[in-house]
Amino acid sequence: MSAQHLFAPIADDMAAVNQVIRQRLHSDVVLIRQIAEYIINSGGKRLRPALVLFTARALGYQGTAHHELATVVEFIHTATLLHDDVVDESSLRRGAKTANALFGNAASVLVGDFLYSRAFQMMVSVGDMHIMEVLADATNTIAEGEVLQLLNCHDADVSVDAYLRVIRYKTAKLFEAAARLGGILGGATPEVEARLGVFGMHLGTAFQLIDDVLDYSGAEAATGKHLGDDLAEGKPTLPLIHVMQHGTPAQAALVRQAIEEGGREAFADIHAAILATGALDATRDYARRESQLAIDALSVLPPSLFKDRLLELSDFAVERDH
Repeated sequence: MSAQHLFAPIADDMAAVNQVIRQRLHSDVVLIRQIAEYIINSGGKRLRPALVLFTARALGYQGTAHHELATVVEFIHTATLLHDDVVDESSLRRGAKTANALFGNAASVLVGDFLYSRAFQMMVSVGDMHIMEVLADATNTIAEGEVLQLLNCHDADVSVDAYLRVIRYKTAKLFEAAARLGGILGGATPEVEARLGVFGMHLGTAFQLIDDVLDYSGAEAATGKHLGDDLAEGKPTLPLIHVMQHGTPAQAALVRQAIEEGGREAFADIHAAILATGALDATRDYARRESQLAIDALSVLPPSLFKDRLLELSDFAVERDH
């Protein structure tokens, strides 16, 4: 299953979104244009804007505001990437140098701020207070998730629930908001809008859990990042938590030390412990349960090609290899 196949029913909408992105990236400040265009054009699956388009179309929406809101969601996501890479001191994303590696930390943070503020200008132009409420709440929750993740770094005692809370806040919240936005544009009832939010939240959680798996199993050329980045940053992701809970005392101690100290020095041994304890399979199973919850939530939508693609997207999120 390919993203091209999944997005075929919204190909024209995605082309329109790409056009809006280019228009809205304009700034008289050259550096802003350079960095924003670099990060926007560096790849990415565009899943979040696609959720806006799919859910709106699934409810029969025929206007053009979904192009604006899909762009808003992409700008918010891009701003978080710029800030994330600075906080994590990352040098590689999607197979290319990060913006902070090329342009410096200060420029990346400030252009991230520009994208946030441009996104808010755009959402105001739509003129719907409920839409602004959903996006403002989502942006605030994402910021809380960033801080929670920072607090969890180098903490080997983080529980599964505490880790999942970070995912819900930092990653899944924007998926949730994107799905709800399409519902609002499509005139969804409060019940349907809420169920679309549940769909997005579980889909986003599944997506992030698979990212955790790929940090220890993907090919660097496919994932576009260095394997073991999470370990190097001392992030206690689900595969590592699984080893500490189900591995031998020696394996648990090895992972604990790596989380507390950070670095890739013990990557080979920890990778072996992850494989020996079935941590990747366990994490994929958790992601599949989240995906099924997302699928269940879509029962409120009427039959359509757009609904079918949302269902397929739930499978794609957990079966992908990059």
